[in-house]
Amino acid sequence: MIKFKHIAVAAGAAIMSALGAQQANAAPVAVDLELQLLVDVSNSISTGEFNLQRTGYSNAFRNATIQNQILNGVIGKIAVELIYWSSSNQQNVATGWALIDSVASANAFADAIDATTRPYNGNTGVGEALAFGAPRFDTNDFDGTRQVIDLSGDGQDNSGNVAPATARDAALAAGVDAINALAIGSMSLVDYFNANVIGGTGAFTVFAADFDAFGAAIIEKLGREITPEIPLPGALPLMLTGMALFGWTRRRKSEI
Repeated sequence: MIKFKHIAVAAGAAIMSALGAQQANAAPVAVDLELQLLVDVSNSISTGEFNLQRTGYSNAFRNATIQNQILNGVIGKIAVELIYWSSSNQQNVATGWALIDSVASANAFADAIDATTRPYNGNTGVGEALAFGAPRFDTNDFDGTRQVIDLSGDGQDNSGNVAPATARDAALAAGVDAINALAIGSMSLVDYFNANVIGGTGAFTVFAADFDAFGAAIIEKLGREITPEIPLPGALPLMLTGMALFGWTRRRKSEI
């Protein structure tokens, strides 16, 4: 009897091990978009302005139009995460990669944003923020038709050893499809982001005149990222600061 008990225990352990291995090797979840939000919390942003940013993002994911765009995609799902950044060594994953595939999950992500707190109040490390964020696409549990970095900020890079243009080019070379930007407060910052930050298929910069305008600007920006415009040949609309035709690509993650 003891012998049979040992055999049963061993068999059970083998089954659990096999199930664990199968789960570890499970295929990534297919989504229309992997979207990474890089949010500036440098010292030029007051507490009130930070709160306007945070509320702008959470309200956007509660917005019925944004929710419908997500759910009416080809797959009907996106993955999104939000990262706060400031100086060169200051990047905080405030809400890790989350699946949005329903109104409830969109609202839950909005709640998670509302629960975040400001982690930094330093300088402006734009290049370091991009360099920190880009590799995280390769280690999440999702396989997106598109991978997009969405950076918002109110100032030019002044911290760290990685130039924004260098980090941008590296991210695009690694498989990120587009890097978009939201410039707050200055049209000269739009020019700076156009030259040094945005890139890839259909990349663009949105302008918010101040933090009071941030909420409307981020809804516009997310809408264009979730449902990108596809220009017709011979009739290319000027999309604010759009830079290229949008091409549908799908990058398979390598197995980990």
